[in-house]
Amino acid sequence: MPANQPRFGRLIPAMVTPFDAQLELDLDRAQELADRLIEGGADSLVINGTTGESPTVFYPQKMELFRAIVSCVDGRVPVIANVGDNCTADTVSFLTDVSKLGVDAFMCVVPYYNKPPQSGLYEHFKSIALASDLPIILYNIPGRCVINMTAETTLSLAHDFDAIVAIKEASGDMEQIQQIIDNAPSGFDVYSGDDSATFEIMKRGGVGVITTIGNVAPARMKEIVELCAQGNFEDAYKAHEKLLPLMNGLFKTANPILVKEALKLVGFPVGGVRLPLVDATPEQAAELEDTMRAVGVI
Repeated sequence: MPANQPRFGRLIPAMVTPFDAQLELDLDRAQELADRLIEGGADSLVINGTTGESPTVFYPQKMELFRAIVSCVDGRVPVIANVGDNCTADTVSFLTDVSKLGVDAFMCVVPYYNKPPQSGLYEHFKSIALASDLPIILYNIPGRCVINMTAETTLSLAHDFDAIVAIKEASGDMEQIQQIIDNAPSGFDVYSGDDSATFEIMKRGGVGVITTIGNVAPARMKEIVELCAQGNFEDAYKAHEKLLPLMNGLFKTANPILVKEALKLVGFPVGGVRLPLVDATPEQAAELEDTMRAVGVI
């Protein structure tokens, strides 16, 4: 039997941010992409996360993007706005503004670059939780933030603040992730932050994935998470193994360079990436196309 459905569902694409030929926001294409992802089985959407190029989409543009997606989605699935920053005051101020746009929840990354201690992480997320009327998903990604938020800090936040309801865990540390799953309060959900780790994390009790590959092959990733939720790990593993070369292939250079290239290859171009990222090289594009054909995505 499937486990209880988590509040944001199991398949949550971290949506790319479409740009036009001048690398300005393409809000029409963003709305078309949101429709495409919902039709492909997305249970919720994360807007302007890492895969959405959050470092190079500035606050006024983020607001435009959130408004456009909220309008387009029109309540069909929850819209999760990534508002996290490495300045606590800025995050709280921006979150307050975004809360007026009709989004359903926030995602907030561990502060990057300034390397706070664990007590600083606790105080950062405490400030955010106390300022928010909406649910908050924590986002732990040491590969981009330099520091890891420990299981102890995550669990303290989960137990102390009702607003903190989930975490996107991209530490790659399965012992840490298991500790969070085993000791979290009821209703606190652990999502895989890496497509390739989804099977293993769900096998350990995670609820789903906040996904990059879900932009390109949402139905294929949906199959994996639903099979895991049903406890059918044998078939889930087969589906995982078939898609794994593309899960890994999309990260052969900095995300989201190749996921944007992959969308072009499936016939749904979303423009290029903003500097300091650069578009895929011809060699990268050719290798990606070969991988996509091998796994049956094109």
